[in-house]
Amino acid sequence: MKRDDVILVRGGGDLATGTIHRLWSAGLKVLVLEAEHPAAIRRQVSVSEAVYEGGAVVEGMRAALVKTLDEAVVVWHRGDVPVMVDPKGELIPQVRPAALVDAILAKKNLGTTRDMAPLTIALGPGFTAGVDVDLVVETKRGHRLGRIIREGAAIPNTGVPGVIGGYGAERVIHAEKAGVFRNVCAIGDIVSAGETIAEIETPDSIRTPVTTRIAGILRGLLRDGCPVTPGFKVADVDPRREELENCFLISDKARCIAGSVLELIAANLWK
Repeated sequence: MKRDDVILVRGGGDLATGTIHRLWSAGLKVLVLEAEHPAAIRRQVSVSEAVYEGGAVVEGMRAALVKTLDEAVVVWHRGDVPVMVDPKGELIPQVRPAALVDAILAKKNLGTTRDMAPLTIALGPGFTAGVDVDLVVETKRGHRLGRIIREGAAIPNTGVPGVIGGYGAERVIHAEKAGVFRNVCAIGDIVSAGETIAEIETPDSIRTPVTTRIAGILRGLLRDGCPVTPGFKVADVDPRREELENCFLISDKARCIAGSVLELIAANLWK
């Protein structure tokens, strides 16, 4: 496989998918590597859903789960995006990508190194430009969102979500105990403050309700049947009830980050 053919993206969550969609829209050949059990909550705009469903469609872009690089070639010929389960990046030496984007958003480096591709880019905190990767893109909402960092690191994770519609921490819901996540509501539902949107089933078959703190639209919800631990992010409520369509569209934040990634890759490939 030619080194100058493929842009490899590690991660297929909603922010990663914004970047994947932008690169795909620019006509680039993208390969996505995902974990065995992705835990995205904005599932309607995450190509990671292909791991469970065999395929996913986000704003006209089709992604398909493949098991081999030969299958990936077939998907590329269709003009689609292949997704492979390879959390450790074991296939990267075979792919020999022109550029690699770490879009796992784990707030720490899970194994990406500069020697994985001629150009390596990481999204968010946990990486140092010039050390772990060549470049870092800021992912924190605010004036610096999307800034390209050539030396140093992104703003450290504060644990406080960005403000949307006047709400920050209140809009994001975390699991209070360990167990299996069971959906009661669906993405796109209008919910009230204090409403039960899901339950956590413990090993002794006791179900604990997962409730909202504010009213709005259920923008993100963890997949039914996923195991969770205390503090695990499971849902996201958008207080702007008029923004229902946004549940199914790539976010402004993801698009901003994606523009910076495309800028860097275009400058490197076509200089």
